[in-house]
Amino acid sequence: MPFDHDTLVGFSKSFGLFYLIAMSIGVLIYTFWPSNQKRFQQAAKDAISNEDDKPWH
Repeated sequence: MPFDHDTLVGFSKSFGLFYLIAMSIGVLIYTFWPSNQKRFQQAAKDAISNEDDKPWH
């Protein structure tokens, strides 16, 4: 079965689409997994803390 350019382009576009959908679903599952809530809460608190927001003297 010879592969021409159009066949390979069609396969790569389809595979890339399903790959990106699967990665997006994986990221969403990781983000909303209940055991990760504490980690994200701490990261949000650290990002907006005022402790390090001082002039440098």
